[in-house]
Amino acid sequence: MANIKSTIELHVELDENRVPEKLNWTAPDGGIDNEEAKAMLLSVWDSNKQESLRIDLWTKDMPVDEMKIFFHQTLVAMSDTFSRATQDDKMTATMKDFCDYFAEKLDLKK
Repeated sequence: MANIKSTIELHVELDENRVPEKLNWTAPDGGIDNEEAKAMLLSVWDSNKQESLRIDLWTKDMPVDEMKIFFHQTLVAMSDTFSRATQDDKMTATMKDFCDYFAEKLDLKK
């Protein structure tokens, strides 16, 4: 059986100072075709070096209030992913508590 390959493309348009002006992404398997985004956080694990590598980008017109919501939702998603990956219920609960605290301190709870 042949390996199945999937592609995710990120396109970053920079201004003259190399500050992101536009972010677009394509993920055909997810039905995403050149969709615009205002921010992205990408982490990959280098098993040889035992360290994570990151690309954190946001456009210069990303509003701060939206960035706060983006971070909260990302933290919640990371808690869910941590739970699925480790089955560590105790730490997951601690992470969720922090997410609630984060949202409360930034007045994100509606």
